[in-house]
Amino acid sequence: MNLTAAKTALKKYYGYDKFRPMQAEIVQAVYDKKDALVLMPTGGGKSICFQIPAITTEGVCIVISPLISLMKDQVESLRSNGISAAFLNSSLSASEQDSVREDLYNSNINLLYVSPETLLTQSFMQILQVAKINLFAIDEAHCISSWGHDFRKEYTQLQLLKKQFPGIPVIALTATADKITRRDIVDQLGLENPEIFISSFDRPNLSLTVKPGLKRMDQILEFVKKRPNQAGIVYCLSRKNTEQVARKLAAKGISTAFYHAGMSSQDRSRVQEDFLNDNTLVVCATVAFGMGIDKSNVRWVIHYSMPKNLEGYYQEIGRAGRDGSKSDTLLFYSFRDVIVLREILTNNQSENEDIQLSKLDRMMEYADALICRRKILLNYFSENLTENCGNCDICKNPPKSFDGTVIAQKALSAIYRMNERVGMNLLIDVLRGSRRQEIVQRGYDKIKTYGAGGDITSSDWQTLLRQMINLGLIDIAYDQGNVLKLTEGAKEVLFEKRQIQLVKMEEIQSQREERKTKVKKTTRGSRQRVRDALFETLRQLRKKIAQQKGIPPYIVFSDASLEEMAAMKPTTEHDMLAISGVGDHKMKQYGNIFMGTIRSFILTNSQAGQKIKGSTQLETIQLYNRGFSTDQIALERGLSEQTIESHLVNAYKNGEDIKIKRLLKKSEIEMVIEALNIVPEPAGLKSIFEFCDGKISYFKVKLALAWIEMNGR
Repeated sequence: MNLTAAKTALKKYYGYDKFRPMQAEIVQAVYDKKDALVLMPTGGGKSICFQIPAITTEGVCIVISPLISLMKDQVESLRSNGISAAFLNSSLSASEQDSVREDLYNSNINLLYVSPETLLTQSFMQILQVAKINLFAIDEAHCISSWGHDFRKEYTQLQLLKKQFPGIPVIALTATADKITRRDIVDQLGLENPEIFISSFDRPNLSLTVKPGLKRMDQILEFVKKRPNQAGIVYCLSRKNTEQVARKLAAKGISTAFYHAGMSSQDRSRVQEDFLNDNTLVVCATVAFGMGIDKSNVRWVIHYSMPKNLEGYYQEIGRAGRDGSKSDTLLFYSFRDVIVLREILTNNQSENEDIQLSKLDRMMEYADALICRRKILLNYFSENLTENCGNCDICKNPPKSFDGTVIAQKALSAIYRMNERVGMNLLIDVLRGSRRQEIVQRGYDKIKTYGAGGDITSSDWQTLLRQMINLGLIDIAYDQGNVLKLTEGAKEVLFEKRQIQLVKMEEIQSQREERKTKVKKTTRGSRQRVRDALFETLRQLRKKIAQQKGIPPYIVFSDASLEEMAAMKPTTEHDMLAISGVGDHKMKQYGNIFMGTIRSFILTNSQAGQKIKGSTQLETIQLYNRGFSTDQIALERGLSEQTIESHLVNAYKNGEDIKIKRLLKKSEIEMVIEALNIVPEPAGLKSIFEFCDGKISYFKVKLALAWIEMNGR
């Protein structure tokens, strides 16, 4: 079948004179009975790709869609264009559902939208066996993939479509999917030699801005007031946040509503309708809001909290500016957001937890980046943007950079010579000329670039390599143990003399320092004091001790001493003795119990996502127990990795709850025990390290010795 009928239908039903890029090719593939995977950004015209074949060929197109709101919106839009369409879901009465089934059986509709749950019911599958179907379209297809950002288990059973209806083409469509998600969609659906269509993800009309998550409401109010009568969405991580932000905006006279899954379906529908009809200008919502809703005049999108990954972020900002007009996006970023998201991902116990955490790292790198943000986004989706976009906060205020071509060539050459089989840490060790056993055994000490980057520290190499990833020179193969792969852009740098600009390290360090919020040091002649939740906790402890001893509370410690403890949070004897009113005698009497209470308070509140302002060691524990590696903690805190390792060893010795299994294998402990049994006394670190033939690091030797000290041989 040729495209003449398709072009006629495009004009008749949609009013368009010509197809957008790729649409005609996709329609032709469906006419040719081919399976297809279609990636188009939000607003790119995905629906046309299956709706046109549905109305120009005999039979009905079954559209599998994840949300009732999405189905309703699509069907209303189709009917307004004179196309026969219906949906089948729990929002319909029994008689309405029967009517839809009868229309399907009698071929009276062109498109039928169903959820995967409805599709998989035995009664519906029986109807499909006798209905005349021309196409299966799976919308929001990333939901099928456990690698994707919206995994839904019901989608994984859709492979039965190819088994039970082998002659009918299947088209899978999504706005966001990286390489491994694309492969997974094809495999999960059992698509047969599918045509892969990937449209440009570039949305040049969207401005991209990232700001620190400080005084967010003040910034949001200022942002919205500068855009009067413009429709926008504020995405929040929690239901509570949607309601709080909506109330604060409404209190300032801004037409606002909130939307989340905890509301009744009627309330959600009302909010959606009011927003679509411009009766409500601003919606504060969780991420489900907006999926598939074709509101073209959304002028801005704000992320109150950082999303879990770049796929979700890109899809959500894509709901702004679908008409192609200038629109703005604003992302608030704080380290606390990262901690909360890590806890969510870890607590969900996903089978691909490591992958999801790696994707969160990429999202964090985007927010932290000092290079063109559009480059990072497009490179993530395997689209190369060589020039800076000029429409993001970085391009508008560019940092100082330098010619990093030679540095990039060293790293890329090393990846190439090691056959793209190593991760970041091993690559850095090779570039720095490490002699650890794995490098020698695999022959990596013989490659030309071995030791070529010995003048650059490990932490600086980490930062430089992340810039190369963001520039699209290196891909991370999440499904292959996070090994590094070269892109086409990397080959241009290696073999075609393409030059690379990297941000200067001092610029990155400066940004990191600005982002950190630190307790101000006490100035001479004054002491820092606060009355907060910790002060109240200490006051209650003082009262309890005083009652037990039958003395007035102030005899234990004065209010001034408690205020100072609340501000400075001492957790060592040295720090406690620095508090006014704490002498040697009171230190012996009360020091340990008060320090224990302070430590418990810090750890409890760090688990609630609050930034620790006290003990540096406890801050390291907080980050480690939330899944951060030692090198990530060092990078975030601006400390050396050796300092972080020392914190963890000391904390473990002091009985802190350190998840040691992440750091130390049983076989490594046994290796150190064997060394202690053989190496002459006193067995020093170096002698144990050498006995183990360098198979475990000095850090692990120290940790194993701490374990042995506590648990015995």
